[in-house]
Amino acid sequence: MTTLDWHGTGISARGPVAGVAAQLLLLAALGSGAGLRPVGWLAGTAYAVILAAILTGALLRSRARSLGPAGLVTLARAELVGGVTALVAMDLLGAHAPAAFVVALAAVALVLDGVDGHVARRTGTVSALGARFDMEVDAFLILVLSVFVARSAGPWVLAIGLMRYAFVAAGRLAPWLRAPLPPSFARKTVAASQGVILVVVAAGVAAPPVAAGLAGLALGLLAWSFGRDTGWLWRHRRTPARPPIPALT
Repeated sequence: MTTLDWHGTGISARGPVAGVAAQLLLLAALGSGAGLRPVGWLAGTAYAVILAAILTGALLRSRARSLGPAGLVTLARAELVGGVTALVAMDLLGAHAPAAFVVALAAVALVLDGVDGHVARRTGTVSALGARFDMEVDAFLILVLSVFVARSAGPWVLAIGLMRYAFVAAGRLAPWLRAPLPPSFARKTVAASQGVILVVVAAGVAAPPVAAGLAGLALGLLAWSFGRDTGWLWRHRRTPARPPIPALT
């Protein structure tokens, strides 16, 4: 039994702890290469610690012994997103963050997006926890990229990153929105396109009108996808059973 075993449960905290260490190493590299300021260090470190706490709690709830090989790939992606978060936090407070570093980290995270699922299938370690972890990393990356892009393209771009969280919040008020959705290639394609488009816009390789058009396209596709799913959930919502009509005597 090691100190990385969670209080005798057999659940290892090695993955989350390694994630914090990897995040600090990445922040150190960004400090040297991108001039990461103290606010970036603070944001990146807070992100890593919060992520480790959430992952440890998720492992305990799911009774999974560890993240597994696919989960470790997702964890690597998550730490890259932590680097993007640190740079964007620095940029928000007026200390210019080099777009090349934001784009490079986000691009690698996007490329690895298809790797964790492949590893999970090849190793027979597909799990609900792994799928949820992957989805949350994707959603947070889109949110952070939309914040970065909004500084040049306009605050309306924030809707791209906030839409998924608004949908989750709406599910708190309308439980039928939390029902599982059927698999959809269109949904996956739209989700994947968001990160790609935001990275292209963040890279500054397109003229401002073209960049705005691309961001608008991403937002339109996302609104269509969420609208389509919301319509499906509405049509298949469960209707509460009506009480029987008392017999007339």
